Order: sequence, then structure tokens, then C-alpha cells
Amino acid sequence: MNALRDSRQEQADSSPASPIVRAEALTKQVATPDHELTILKAATFEVRAGEAVAILGPSGSGKSTLLGLLAGLDSPSSGSVRIGGQDLFSLSEDGRAKLRGQMVGFVFQSFQLMPALTALENVMLPLELAGGAGARARARAVLERVGLAERLGHYPRQLSGGEQQRVALARAFVTRPAVLFADEPTGNLDTTTGQAIVELLFKLNRDSGTTLVLVTHDERLAARCGRILRLDGGRLVTA
Repeated sequence: MNALRDSRQEQADSSPASPIVRAEALTKQVATPDHELTILKAATFEVRAGEAVAILGPSGSGKSTLLGLLAGLDSPSSGSVRIGGQDLFSLSEDGRAKLRGQMVGFVFQSFQLMPALTALENVMLPLELAGGAGARARARAVLERVGLAERLGHYPRQLSGGEQQRVALARAFVTRPAVLFADEPTGNLDTTTGQAIVELLFKLNRDSGTTLVLVTHDERLAARCGRILRLDGGRLVTA
């Protein structure tokens, strides 16, 4: 078993109070024609194993930027992120991708499904990329859990928005991630469908014991989490 997988196992075996995500003085700046724009400034906080944490703030407050940095999808101007004890930005691109494949799941507002793959194939994909055995059976089982047993062979274009987000949830949970990052997971759904997705997300999260980090502008959705981190103008005002 390699070092990253050992690290994940140590987190799984640790107490619920163990920090699994830590951001230290995390800052993101981008150059504009006139000046340097600070999108996120010196954010420091921990997320403990098993927590459900909401990152809450208005549009433009830096929420999605913070989530991308926590997941290692973007690089900070300064500061650090650790997941399961691993310093993300001391790793190569391949190293970060490997860690994400072993420890992290994602749910996006825009679903991010592969249009040329069926629902079953979309959910199988992260397992196949990780070289896991029994990908088809595991993907089928989790799609059944999200109520899509009759949609396995359908392509994203043949599914409703709510069904596509169910596929995305299945794909996120099929790898049994230690941490799930969700970016406005109901943003493209109507109220009724969005509420059903929220209920499913929290049920899957409880059943799997995954640590949840959820970006939202919705106070009611944030209140479903055990803790709220508030962002305002790129600054963390509540941690």
C-alpha cells in the first residue's frame, strides 16, 4: 500500500476530532491591467474528520476560489493546504491528482458529466482511473442507491437536471472518499428538485461518514451543516 493510501487509512482510523483538511494563510491574487486583485486573503481554518462544513457568502466573495484551492485544482499565491496530512502544493500535478483520486470526491453545480458516456460509465470512470477492481458492480450499486437503477444506459442528454446531479453524486461517492467538496450542488436545479438532491447528499454523507465541505450562498442549506465558514470580500469573517 503506498504512502497516500496509508495516509488515508490513518485518517479513517483516527478519532472524529482529527483535522483532515487544514488551510493556512491561504491567499489568491490575480493580475489585472490596473492592479493586483486579491480574491482570497489569508484564510486559516481546519475541517475535522466527519464534519459537515458550509462555506457561505455572496457571489464574488471567493467561495469557489477557496474550494478550488482546498481541492488542489488551483494554486494559491501564498499559503498552504493539507489533506490527510499531505501538503498539497508540495506535490507535483500528478501527485495532487493521485491524492484526489484516493481521498476526494466532487459535486459541481454544472454536473460535469462526460456527455459521451452513459450514467453507468460516468460513475465507473473514477474507479477505472484509479485501477480499482469491480468498477461496474460498484457503480451499478451506488446508482441504485440514488434511484437510477432504470437509467444506467442513458446518456446525460437523456436525463433531467436532477437525474444528472444524482449521477454526479453517485460518481462522487463511488470511490468512498474521505472528503467530499460540493460547489453549489443545487444551483442549476429548481427548488423542489434541489431539495431532493440536498436530502440525498446529506443521506449519502451520513451513511458513508464522509467529511463534507459545501460551498453555497443559501443560508438554509448552510444551516444543514454543523459549522459555517463565512466569506466576505475574500476574507474569512467566521471560522
